[in-house]
Parts: sequence; structure tokens; C-alpha cells
Amino acid sequence: MRSKRTSLIALPLLLATAPAALAQAAPAPALNSGDTAWMLVSGMLVLMMTLPGAALFYGGMVRTKNLLSVMMQCFAITALVTVLWMLYGYSLAFSTAGMQAHTTNWHSLIGGLDRVMLAGLKPDSLYQTVPESVFVMFQLTFAIITPVLIIGAYAERMKFSAMLWFSALWLTLVYLPVAHMVWSGPGSLLGDLGVLDFAGGTVVHINAGIAGLVACLVLGKRRGWPQTHMPPHNLGYTVIGASLLWLGWFGFNAGSAVAANGSAGMAMLVTQIATAAAAIGWVAVEWAIHKRASVLGIASGAVAGLVAVTPAAGTAGPAGALLIGLVAGVVCFFTATRLKHRLRYDDSLDVFGVHAVAGIIGALLTGPFASPKLGGFGTVSELGGQLWIQAKGVGFTVVWSAVLTLAILKLIDRTLGLRVSDEQELIGLDIALHEERGYNLS
Repeated sequence: MRSKRTSLIALPLLLATAPAALAQAAPAPALNSGDTAWMLVSGMLVLMMTLPGAALFYGGMVRTKNLLSVMMQCFAITALVTVLWMLYGYSLAFSTAGMQAHTTNWHSLIGGLDRVMLAGLKPDSLYQTVPESVFVMFQLTFAIITPVLIIGAYAERMKFSAMLWFSALWLTLVYLPVAHMVWSGPGSLLGDLGVLDFAGGTVVHINAGIAGLVACLVLGKRRGWPQTHMPPHNLGYTVIGASLLWLGWFGFNAGSAVAANGSAGMAMLVTQIATAAAAIGWVAVEWAIHKRASVLGIASGAVAGLVAVTPAAGTAGPAGALLIGLVAGVVCFFTATRLKHRLRYDDSLDVFGVHAVAGIIGALLTGPFASPKLGGFGTVSELGGQLWIQAKGVGFTVVWSAVLTLAILKLIDRTLGLRVSDEQELIGLDIALHEERGYNLS
């Protein structure tokens, strides 16, 4: 009888302590060599999107006299952002020290400084199933390409010194907070709101596209635009650059799964489908209007599709990706070729017309197409509700980027000055700023 009574008394105690015992027994995250190998490759693919991808894509679209200036800007931003990311960028974007589950805390807007100089990073530090160093490098490539994208809006007319200061301040005040608010986990402003952004539709493309629009408005038009025709000087470079962007984007989107798994595989597939659909959509409209299909058009359409599917790559199914790509290709044709001429803003290489617009389309359509009802793989049940959440995320990002970009540009203009002189612009930035030529004429 005594043993039975003892057992009955001990039973509630055992039941109460069982969850804690199970929690203690749960295995700690372990390094996965397959995930690590894929993330190492993904980081290299995304870096390739900037060097040489964006350098060639943008370099081919400017005039001959400005080829090297654009390539130099891509190189310089890559080096500058790498150093800033190590010093404080990773900490401000991904540190979760002090974060709470309510959005009134300032940690919901920006990370802490506990990871400055990559403090605490060791060879055996893990982020999920990969070395944290690999994750740091992967996210660095995103931080690099975002200010690089803005180059296309102010190409051929910004001072090199102003470009460096703008890129550093914009990374610090605009990119890092938005990355933190979307991607840093529980306690982040937009993450807790429920905004879906798998690989950077808001963080990268809307953010950069809106900044590009503000930059071209503040700087003003290039000399002679739009009366003077300013066609790309080397479409071959542009096609090669677009091809490298397409290839690198598999690291961008599929790498955002941070694992070599089914999510990465589906992200790769839907990226390919949306890109192809957007290229066809752009060319179809161009053919209907101009009775021809252009090389620049199909390359631009492909980039629009890549941008649009980015936020949806982890949740949309193949059918959703097809529709997202088609819509982006058709709409971006009009914003890149008609809207800027009607409103008369000189977005040199269509950063707003492609990246902001396709980013907004993709971010909004991510909501409904994440639903299993529409073939998606997310957990969305209310299509309208998630669409409204996505719209709030888009609106917040647009305002954040526009206001802070304007403030940064005005500050630089009043100190260093933003724009090269008329004479330097006429000569070309290759000679005027770097005393070099892209082509040897001898």
C-alpha cells in the first residue's frame, strides 16, 4: 500500500517535470555539411550578381564615356559595404539582444551593438545548421547589391565622393533597419506584423527602387535628356550582365532557405518560371506596340520577373510564379518606357521602373499566392488579410526609404555637392573623375 501511495504522490511531480526534461533532451542545432555547401555556393552566386553581373548590366546601358565610372562604383560599393558590414552592419541588422515581442521597443526597428566588429563570431558558431560565418557572408552580399542597384538611377552624373558617402549613409540609415525589421525574427516590427518577404522584395528592391527615384529627382536630368537620344553603348555587355543576374538569382532566392532542402528547390523552380514569364510578357507587349522585340526589352523583362518573384520564392507555387512574372513583365514595360517620359524624371537605367514597381507587384502578390488555395506553400488562410498586411509593409518601406534617402541626399548636397559640373558631365565621368578610358581608340 505504501508503495502505491508513494507512486500516486510522485505521479503529478513526474508529469510536471516531464516537459522540462524533454526540452533539456532536445538536440542542439548541428552543423549540416550539405546545407553549408549550398550556402557557400549561394553566397558566391549573389556576389557574382554585383561583380561582374550588375557592373556589366549597367555598364552596357550607359554611354561609352561613362562605362568605367559605373563599373568603378560597383567595385567601390562592394569594398565599402564589406568593411561597414564587418564593423557594425551585421550587428545592427541581425543582433537580437534586448528584442521584445512588442513593437514599441526600439529593438524592433534596429539591432544592438553587441556584435560590433563581429564580436563573438567563432569557427564553430552556428546559424541554424550552417556556420554563422557563412550566414554573415551570405547576408553581406545582399547588403552589397542593394545600394549597387541605386547606381542605375543616378548614373552618369553623381560625384564619386558623393556616391561613397551616400552609399555608406544609406546602408546605415535605410537598409540595415529595414533588414532588421523584416528578417531578424520575433520582436521585429514588420516580421511581427506578418509581412512575408522570403528573399528581399521589400528589403532590397522596393527599398533601392524608391531611393533611386528620389535620387534622380534630387540630382535632376542628365544634360540633353530627353531631347537627346542616349541609347546603351554595348548591349552585349548588358545581355551578359542580365544572364549573370539570372544565374546568380538562384543563390539569391533559393539560398534564402538557408538549407539544401525542398524549400530551396521550389524557390529555384519558381524563380526560373517567373523570370521566363516576365521576359515573354515584356516582349509580347513590346511586339504588339512597336512590331518588334528588342534585346534590351527581353533582358529588362527577365530582371523584372526576378525582382517580382523574390519575396514570393519561398511560398508561391509554379502557377503563382507564372502569374507574378507575367504581371511584372507587362506592367514594368509601361513604367520603364512610358511613365518616366510622361512624368519627366530621368531614371537613367530604370531602377524605379523595374525594381521598385516589380518589387511592389511581387510583395503584394506574395500574400494571396502564399495560400494553399492558390497553389502556394505558405500558411495564409485569409487572402485579403494577408494582402493588406503586405500592403502595409510596402507602404512603410516606401515612406522609410523616401524620407531618409531625401534627407541623406540633401545633407550631402549642402556639404560635398552631389553632381559633377556641366563640363565633367559633357566629357564623361571616365575621363573627368578617373582619367581613364573604357576603350583604347589607338
